[in-house]
Amino acid sequence: MNPVGSVDAYIEGAAKAIQPKLMQMRSAIREAAPDAVESISYGMPFYSFKGEKGFGARLCYFGLLKGNRGIAFYTRPGFLADYLDEAKEYMTAKSALQFPLDRPIPIRLVKKLVRTGTRKHKAGED
Repeated sequence: MNPVGSVDAYIEGAAKAIQPKLMQMRSAIREAAPDAVESISYGMPFYSFKGEKGFGARLCYFGLLKGNRGIAFYTRPGFLADYLDEAKEYMTAKSALQFPLDRPIPIRLVKKLVRTGTRKHKAGED
């Protein structure tokens, strides 16, 4: 994928067969955190807390893995803590999950992680 300036362009730049999964990820995040600010950071779709800057503003990222091996979802370790058992089959690092393209995206898990991240951030638990 070439550098892009918007999430729409990012999704449009992916292979046609992969675009629906990227759209599912985007929709899940936007539904779970409708007030999050959507942008591109590190070449990926990025969601942050409105009106905030720096590390503390980070909610999550997602992106296509090199070679179209899957979709990565990145969030803060504290946001994943409550779901380690549910997320373990996808975990590749303490704050990264990888979803294979040949299986359904665990949308329910993504929404839980985003909602939990938003709740913890508002409560100052991050």
